[in-house]
Amino acid sequence: MNYSKASNLHKDALVWDMVVPTLDAGPPEEKYAALSRMASSGFDFVSLTVGLDWDGVDDALGNIGRERAYFLSKPDQYCLIETVGDILTAKKKNRLAVSFHFQGTNPIDYDLNMVETFYKLGVRHMLMAYNAKNAVGDGWFEPGDGGLSRFGVHLIEEMNRIGMIVDGSHTGYRTTMEIFEISKDPVIFSHSNPRSICDHGRNIRDDQILACAASGGVIGICGVSLFLGDPEASTDALVNHIKYISDLAGPQHVGLGLDYVNDQQALAQKIDSQVAWAPPKESFELQPQKEVKYFQPEQLPGLTDTLLNAGYSELDVRGFLGENWLRVARQVWK
Repeated sequence: MNYSKASNLHKDALVWDMVVPTLDAGPPEEKYAALSRMASSGFDFVSLTVGLDWDGVDDALGNIGRERAYFLSKPDQYCLIETVGDILTAKKKNRLAVSFHFQGTNPIDYDLNMVETFYKLGVRHMLMAYNAKNAVGDGWFEPGDGGLSRFGVHLIEEMNRIGMIVDGSHTGYRTTMEIFEISKDPVIFSHSNPRSICDHGRNIRDDQILACAASGGVIGICGVSLFLGDPEASTDALVNHIKYISDLAGPQHVGLGLDYVNDQQALAQKIDSQVAWAPPKESFELQPQKEVKYFQPEQLPGLTDTLLNAGYSELDVRGFLGENWLRVARQVWK
């Protein structure tokens, strides 16, 4: 199809995906081919997962070292960013800008000194707990819904000092609500959808959305069919979630955190092998895990056109696509 409106807007709008969970799932060449597909579809910046809660310091450092070596070896295609300015420069040079994040806080291994180390290596946001309980607080499926630990308070204070963004996705309800009380900087949900549309435990409630907005943060809409409540991960489903949060909290608090996986089967096997963090079987009642689908990079132009045709202003659409994330990064990164 001819998405002329999207093509025109993408020429100078910044398109930013806050979560691409590479995780070494599937053959490396397919992972990097997926990034090329994203660049060809109009994405300008991606944040890649380089560590999860089952990774320690050594694992995370190894992951980062391997990824940095690859991207630095392809300077004509990629730009490893350090500043917001690097992202804008990369777009002008038609390169895909790349940074990193952790899905969980265990990679710092109780050592607050590692926050600055990882920041200097490119880690720009870190979610507090991946599904299960860790030293910071509870993940979303813990039945006790415990809150933020004292260590978690110190960690958030250090992240604020360093300029690393605090992320509440995959984290338990009470822990997230207490994070908003502690953080002096905007807090984000990098890839979480409104539970009022799709009643899944991984999605977030209205008061979490409003607290995120009150902090100045952004909620990244996740493109996973299970959390969209749409078995095909359709563009219309994604738009419905964008509309809900925009109507509830304001268009300036919506972004993209699509969580796109190029090899779903490999990812599922990897997560299932980590018993403590694997989602409970009942969380797949809406859709069996083997049938889960992902919003594809090539759907991006259609998404932009649909938003423009739905009556959103160009300013709002630019915000959804990436400029809302840009605002948070400008405020938090140092």
